[in-house]
Amino acid sequence: MKKMNPFKVNRFLCSSVACAAVIALGSPLAQAHGDEDHGDAKPPAVATAPAPGQSSSTFDGGAPQRKPDGSLWVSKSVQRRLGLQTLLALVQAHAVAVELNGRVLADPNAGGRVQATQAGRIEAGPQGLPVLGQNVVKGQVLAYLRPATTSLDRGNQQSMLAELDAQYAVAERKLSRYEQLEGAVPQKDIEAARYERDALKKRRAAISASVATPEALLAPVSGTVVASGVVIGQVVDAKDVLFEVVNPKRLMVEALAYDAGLTTGLSKASAAIPGGTLALQFVGGGRQLRDQAMPLLFKVSQADAPVAIGQSLKVTAQTAQTVQGVAVPRSALGRNASGDAVVWLHKAPERFAQQVVRSQPLDAQTVVVTAGLHERDRVVTQGASLLAQVR
Repeated sequence: MKKMNPFKVNRFLCSSVACAAVIALGSPLAQAHGDEDHGDAKPPAVATAPAPGQSSSTFDGGAPQRKPDGSLWVSKSVQRRLGLQTLLALVQAHAVAVELNGRVLADPNAGGRVQATQAGRIEAGPQGLPVLGQNVVKGQVLAYLRPATTSLDRGNQQSMLAELDAQYAVAERKLSRYEQLEGAVPQKDIEAARYERDALKKRRAAISASVATPEALLAPVSGTVVASGVVIGQVVDAKDVLFEVVNPKRLMVEALAYDAGLTTGLSKASAAIPGGTLALQFVGGGRQLRDQAMPLLFKVSQADAPVAIGQSLKVTAQTAQTVQGVAVPRSALGRNASGDAVVWLHKAPERFAQQVVRSQPLDAQTVVVTAGLHERDRVVTQGASLLAQVR
């Protein structure tokens, strides 16, 4: 049997010992032990809510849990992920508000319509026909309306124009002769001949314009074209609406009130729209019912988002009466299983509970809680809908 070289044996043993040491130091699972069980490692424990006497600092967080009394336990880390925000309740006097159904209108002093005064055919203006959304200025020519006349009417107009041409030529020669005989002809006859010549000239120009010149359709106000229902060559009748021009920066809102007493004491109002809010100023109300309701008119003083004419919205108008309560955002309100209005209260650092409340509107984004809240209660204003989803 062949003997191994002692130098090679020692080098092999040293390499084995070094490899074993590296593995022992690099592996976190390698631990010295005696007679412990060598079975599979146990899975890590799932985080649960801390015990009543346990400090939350020793708890690493976990999923929100609903307790038997209906309250929620939510760790601080989860609160930050949900973006929860709270508001300290302060009981104050707030104006009583009412909600009305309304719609957006154009300001009658900043909008207008272009209608046909007679039957005729549409012709393009100097810059072509206006399109929707195009900005125009007051007095700009939008289109031309060439009057539609029958062959008989056109023949009568041309016959009258020819007769006026003859009369004008006679009057012109008569005036010329009188001027040549000035001194022999009385001055009053010369002036009469001149007046007759000028009158015939004006009549001739008017008849000629009515026969050949189209009517210019002008923009009534400066603004944006919001309606255009004609094309080149279209024949329209008298009183047809051809264009509508509106200034989008000057709008109004008409709301319907079913109580005549609401017209007194109204101050400011607001309306929620997709993407923003309309700030409204009360202008006045009509005293005549329309569909068993009295129209109230508001002026749009500020708008955070664009609105369309005719758009329906909910108007929240404040009255002169006041009520004691806590003002909270509408996003703080929710509904429980019974359909009651509720808010979430931050009872403890990691505990939330529902509270049934009664509320009434204050403006488009805020309500006044008149019952259910006390001074210095901490109300969840953002993320309340996420808390309601915890089961």
